Amino acid sequence: MSRLTTWLVHLPAFLVRLIAGGRIVIDGQEMDSQSQMVNWLIARLTKKPLERQTVDEMRAAMKRLAPSRPPSAVKAIANITVPGPAGPIPVRTYRADGADGAKAGAPGVVFFHGGGWVLGDLDSHDYICGSLALAADCVVFAVDYRLAPEHPYPAAIDDCFAAFQSIVSRATEFGVNATRLAVAGDSAGGNLAAAVCQRNRRDGVAQACFQLLIYPATDALAETASHELFARGFLLTRAGMRWFTDQYLPDRARRAEPLASPLLAPDLAGLPPALVLMAGFDPLRDEGIAYAKKLQGAGVRTEWEVYPTTFHGFFGLGVLDVSGQAI
Repeated sequence: MSRLTTWLVHLPAFLVRLIAGGRIVIDGQEMDSQSQMVNWLIARLTKKPLERQTVDEMRAAMKRLAPSRPPSAVKAIANITVPGPAGPIPVRTYRADGADGAKAGAPGVVFFHGGGWVLGDLDSHDYICGSLALAADCVVFAVDYRLAPEHPYPAAIDDCFAAFQSIVSRATEFGVNATRLAVAGDSAGGNLAAAVCQRNRRDGVAQACFQLLIYPATDALAETASHELFARGFLLTRAGMRWFTDQYLPDRARRAEPLASPLLAPDLAGLPPALVLMAGFDPLRDEGIAYAKKLQGAGVRTEWEVYPTTFHGFFGLGVLDVSGQAI
């Protein structure tokens, strides 16, 4: 974010309301002034709705909008590869204490970026991954999985599963404890993190110790109340979500498969403990809550929280106070 953006975001609330169109209140939730200003700025910078852009236009827009640098306190960042089903998978590692000072047997997080399975890469989520490495004092492994529409479902889940298992098998080499490896992801990445845990359980292989699901997409068939309430006017719209799903899951017959729609799995027992975070102004809010409640109902230790004053995508926007709180 530019200095001008930072200045605008921190204007007094009454000035933000004057500039950005008054209070935004939906479903008993009022958007905070910082989130409202960023939402207004994104709308001004976006020439046309996401679903009316080409894939190349959308990818270029994400590169312009996403924070591109991790916090300066991250001392060591490295690019590596791990084996995948279609060739080497790029992975970026983040170590808060530097490569030379990395603690043997440190905890780790294998992170899958969001972007509707179509957008995003290692650069787009530099800020989130570096922030998590610092805040959790762990090693973060960001996975650059194959994207749709060039590589539709199940390519992304195949890559993420392979990357997690490869990192587990090479844990000693990477200076992490194989039994203290979590998975995490935002939006589409939250979907993939949940799916990796389900596939690990299904295949009887090494399991994550924890899953952090940040406003995850959990049901490709969903038409919940939040899809209607927040259908338009925010970063992620209902039409946009439908477009992303069409790219990733063009075969509609497969949308109910648990690895595509984790919420539709018949049984969630035995999955890792979870923290599920949602934004209040988000079409995906209700399906994220539903997944958290289903995990709890299956006996999985689960906590969940809605940040009611902000929108989908807030977690990686360091200019927002609510982002820092969530991280």
